[in-house]
Amino acid sequence: MKKTGLLGGSFNPVHNAHLALAQTALDTLHLDEVQLIPAGNPWQKQALPVNGQQRLEMLRLAIADRPGMVANDIEIAREGATYTIDTLKALPPNASYYWLLGTDQLANFCTWHQWKDILDYVTLVVAKRNTHPLEVPRLLAEKLQQKGKKLITLSFEAMDISSSDIRQRLAKQQDVSQLIPRPVLEYIRQHKLYT
Repeated sequence: MKKTGLLGGSFNPVHNAHLALAQTALDTLHLDEVQLIPAGNPWQKQALPVNGQQRLEMLRLAIADRPGMVANDIEIAREGATYTIDTLKALPPNASYYWLLGTDQLANFCTWHQWKDILDYVTLVVAKRNTHPLEVPRLLAEKLQQKGKKLITLSFEAMDISSSDIRQRLAKQQDVSQLIPRPVLEYIRQHKLYT
C-alpha cells in the first residue's frame, strides 16, 4: 500500500520551511510522496488576501524540481469552508496517510472539526518547532490510546520562517530571497502580491 504524507496549510506564500518539512517526512518515514494541500477557505482563519489559484500556482512552482512532492488542489476546488475531515473522506482509500503538522497545530488539534474522526483516516506526524513545546493534548492522547494509534514525532530542524513574516517583509519591500524559492519570489513580483 502506498504511503502518502499530507501537508495542509494556507501556503500564503509557500516557503522553505514547508518544503524542508515535506522533504524530512519523505526521507524519514520512507513515504512514496507528500501531497501539499493548500486550504481553500480555512474556517479558523481570516479571509486570505491571495486567492487559491495563485497560492496553488506558487506551490507548483516551488515543488517543480522536487521529486516526491505533489500539489493537491482538492480543497481549492471545493466550495465552502475547508474542513480536514472532508478532504480525508474524499481521498482514494488505497493508501495509508500520514498527516504532517507542527506542535502549534497539535496544541489546538482538538478544536478541529470532527477531530476524533480524523484519527480514523490518518496517522498524525508531529514536527517539533522551537516556538511550541511538544505537548500532546490530554483528550487527543486518550483518544489515540482508545483507537490503538500512535503519534509519530518527526525530528525536524525547525526553521524560523513564517508566511506572516514573509508577507510583512514583502509589504515593506524587504528581501525574502533566502526564505522562499526563487520561482515563487518571481511570481510574487510579477503579480504584485503582498504589496
